[in-house]
Amino acid sequence: MARTVHVCTECGHETAGWLGRCPGCGEWNTLVEERPVQTGGGSGGSGGARRGSAPAARPVPLAQVEALPVARLVTGLAELDRVVGGGIVPGSLVLLGGSPGIGKSTITAGALGRLAAAGHSVLYVSGEESAVQVRLRAERLGEDALRVPVVAETDLDVVEATLEAERPEVCVIDSVQTLHAAGLTGAAGSVGQVREVAGRLARVAKKRSVAIVLVGHVTKDGALAGPRVLEHLVDCVLQFEGERERTYRTLRALKNRFGSTNEVGVFEMREDGLVEVADPSSRFVEEASRAPGSVVLCAMEGSRPLLVEVQALVAQSPLEAPRRVANGIDRNRLALILAVLARHAGLGLGSCDVFVSVAGGVRVEEPGADLAVALALASAARGVILGSEERPLAAFGEVGLTGELRQAAHPDRRTAEAEKFGLAPPMAPGEGLRTVRQALEAALGASAGTAAGALAEARAA
Repeated sequence: MARTVHVCTECGHETAGWLGRCPGCGEWNTLVEERPVQTGGGSGGSGGARRGSAPAARPVPLAQVEALPVARLVTGLAELDRVVGGGIVPGSLVLLGGSPGIGKSTITAGALGRLAAAGHSVLYVSGEESAVQVRLRAERLGEDALRVPVVAETDLDVVEATLEAERPEVCVIDSVQTLHAAGLTGAAGSVGQVREVAGRLARVAKKRSVAIVLVGHVTKDGALAGPRVLEHLVDCVLQFEGERERTYRTLRALKNRFGSTNEVGVFEMREDGLVEVADPSSRFVEEASRAPGSVVLCAMEGSRPLLVEVQALVAQSPLEAPRRVANGIDRNRLALILAVLARHAGLGLGSCDVFVSVAGGVRVEEPGADLAVALALASAARGVILGSEERPLAAFGEVGLTGELRQAAHPDRRTAEAEKFGLAPPMAPGEGLRTVRQALEAALGASAGTAAGALAEARAA
């Protein structure tokens, strides 16, 4: 009887028997039973002799290594090309993840269509849909998408043979969790299957200089499904984010061996597919509300300034433990800002429900958003509109634990972006504005120390 092992679906840790909690990553109920891959040779015998007879490699100083320029494959989608570093690198392995229905198949089909129209050889491997279903989706993307050759297959051996025969420059596999290696036990999508599929496809990509885009599923927490070794194996990990109820989508690089991980691409979902939003700041500023709790954040996404609206709502809570809901920012960062406001600015919201959201479905992770969030909370608590009816208040800056304000990166570019759309010079750390209390006093036009009293009066009324 063949020996089996239990493998963690999160980290790939192996144990001889089943455990409720993985010893490697500490996650619960993630161990699944699998049969290990049989490898030839052992620690001794002929296998050990073969390894001992292998020739030694000669190290070469990095200064003597010739670095050749890489000719990237430009997809024609400027937002996608920006995120991956200027285009797809031949022979690279790209993992694209996102929640169901977010538009992963749409963006990959659109990119392949543009590459085919530019004269590049492409291939679309569908493991989730038939060729007829893929065509129905491609019809709304235009004539270019209909030029893409498609193969509906889930057998890894067949996919490998097709890649060897067709030799495309770019291949999209939708999705990696649907491919099945015949030599392994376990269903498609299991830890062993995903690991084997990605490893064999990586060898084909490097050997034949085929750029392979693997479409991956995500868990209910938004993390990429499958073992972590999958993310380590690929060259680039892209995350497609957004809310299906809204039209805007953002594309981020979580890992990129050939470019920056700070860039972001913005798309809008329409009837004819995903459309690039070349100037997202104008869209978000036009839609910004002129109401208490609204502040325009001058954010930086890599080398690109971006104006987004931060909205806050503060209401008396009927619960003993008030709610703290954050959408588009880190919930722990919101808790930090609330603590600083209570301790150093006299704005205590401990008995209130607090809701903070970045409008448009955009997610902001940089600390330069702290000041805008703090001002939005103060504006919502006091019921005061910040800025004017024509020009909403813009702000950026990091908030420290002692209540001080710290400069954010690229202040000149943030300011220029705000002025480009007719906003007043944004509120930012500088002379005369060194603490959160001073920022609240300047924005609200009253002593920040009276904010809590004003909120209590509003509640009593």
